[in-house]
Amino acid sequence: MGLFDRLKQGLQKTHENIFNKIDRLVNAKSEIDDEFLENLEEILLGSDVGITTAEKIINNLKSRVSEEKYERTEQLSSILRDELKKVFISGNGQVIEPFKITNKPHVIVVVGVNGVGKTTSIGKLAYNYKNAGYKVLIGAADTFRAAANEQLEMWVKRSGTEIIQLTQGSDPSAVVYKTIQSGIAKAYDVIIIDTAGRLHTKINLMEELSKIRRVIQKQLPDAPNEVLLVIDATTGQNGMVQAREFSSAIGVTGLILTKLDGTAKGGIVLKISSEMKIPVKYIGVGEQIDDLQVFDKESFVRALLED
Repeated sequence: MGLFDRLKQGLQKTHENIFNKIDRLVNAKSEIDDEFLENLEEILLGSDVGITTAEKIINNLKSRVSEEKYERTEQLSSILRDELKKVFISGNGQVIEPFKITNKPHVIVVVGVNGVGKTTSIGKLAYNYKNAGYKVLIGAADTFRAAANEQLEMWVKRSGTEIIQLTQGSDPSAVVYKTIQSGIAKAYDVIIIDTAGRLHTKINLMEELSKIRRVIQKQLPDAPNEVLLVIDATTGQNGMVQAREFSSAIGVTGLILTKLDGTAKGGIVLKISSEMKIPVKYIGVGEQIDDLQVFDKESFVRALLED
């Protein structure tokens, strides 16, 4: 099965939620009037696109319908596709050479609350970089959960990469320091740092992340090169809250959206991208080690709207 077919399969629930409802709406009405656009907005809201983003899409559609003299609902598909693609901020286009780095070591910090698929995403990232010919080191800085390290060890074996870990309960910053030190000394190409998803309080967690950034920069002033926030697409609007909090603590540069195959509300991808101005870098559409896809807005919108 090709990448697009797997993406379409992974987005099947969201596709059915959006496409089937739009299809019924188009068949029920022949002209693009105010009632039609109101119904279309309701469909978008029902898939977690969010009020602000849905209004932006609808207002843009109204302008185009008026300016370009669109009247019939069968003309809607192409302009709706255009408007959905516009929602994604610059940087969300197709990545020509995924998993290619320009500096070594390329340091990636992965953040996110517990249960979103962070450890799995790290394993898949490591696998992809290893497959691209790079020497990969993972730092197990989520020292508060024994299960996190056990999971990481399993992914390290599956991806053929290396890991640095200390005993459970160790200072996460100590793990980070040792990982960066080892990564430099042994000439690793890519260093991926796992982080805790929960501490005693939210404030503690965010302070810990800020400290991790400082520890990295003591050895590599220009790092981290990427801070990727993992969000479970099934959590819906809560993903926005997480994006805001992690961004303020450590400066998120990109998103990994997991479990898109498990929700009919994948519209959250558009909401976060549009309102938070953070590019979606990768999406998870399955459990296999190669199921982490580089995000491409063209393919994403096609998978949502094509029959």
